[in-house]
Amino acid sequence: MGMLAIIAALLLEQWRPIGDRKAWSAALSTAASGLEASFNAGERRHGNIAWLVAVLPAALAAVALHYLLLWLHPLLALAFNVGVLYLTLGFRQFSHYFTGIRTAIRDGQVDQARELIGAWRGEPAAHRSREEVVRLAIEEALIASHRHVFGVVFWYMLLPGPSGAILYRLAIFLHQRWGGLGEFGRAATRAREVLDWPAARLTAAAFAVVGDFEDAIYCWRTQARSWPDAPMGIVLAAGAGAMGVRLGMPLGEIDGPAARPDLGVGEAADLPYLDSAVGLLWRALVLWVFVLMILSAARLL
Repeated sequence: MGMLAIIAALLLEQWRPIGDRKAWSAALSTAASGLEASFNAGERRHGNIAWLVAVLPAALAAVALHYLLLWLHPLLALAFNVGVLYLTLGFRQFSHYFTGIRTAIRDGQVDQARELIGAWRGEPAAHRSREEVVRLAIEEALIASHRHVFGVVFWYMLLPGPSGAILYRLAIFLHQRWGGLGEFGRAATRAREVLDWPAARLTAAAFAVVGDFEDAIYCWRTQARSWPDAPMGIVLAAGAGAMGVRLGMPLGEIDGPAARPDLGVGEAADLPYLDSAVGLLWRALVLWVFVLMILSAARLL
């Protein structure tokens, strides 16, 4: 059922993507703000409690509903799983930014590309160079593909029902909301790191297999640890090595260069590497689906 639900959700998302997720984001933001107001007393243990209150009820409810529907009829459980994955999984959750940037760069509309990368990253980007826009777009695409596709698939297949998908996406959301709140946010940061420890490595391994294997492994082993966010450093380093492109590197800021470690090997990021990134992500997804199909078939033997 798990493999069938993943394929169905991916096809459904490509055929009819959810147009506006603002209502979902607003509801989650309101709930997160309420929990923060109730539990944030500046201590780490309060963050632990708030994280458990935010995540566990939703994950456990998903498991309970899955088995109830499975008892009633397997098709009901399948529909429930597809529905949850439809909301949590898919390239279309971020591809509109990437596609818009790629089109703008191809048409020479660098200012439009700057606006899009700024909206994607939630920061001003009017001062970005063309190369920086392309580089950041590739980085954001690699990270988003892991958080919206590969990480979701991994935890969905590992835990019962759709609880893994809900657990992972809530963990990512809470890390983004609470990660910068000092001691209170440490629980959200640590939980996301724990969940991403195996998932990021499998994403990086897929990039290596479908791209330049030697360079991907080399960059993973020698560069990933220098990135401030360790799991995403693995994803970015392996992805950059697999494509043969240079990512990371300092960014020009209004008040001076912002230091960032070098990732990848080869040439500077430019338009052809935007196309290469799309190919890498789809090949990696096909590899994941193929491996999961083999594992699912092996269970039946």
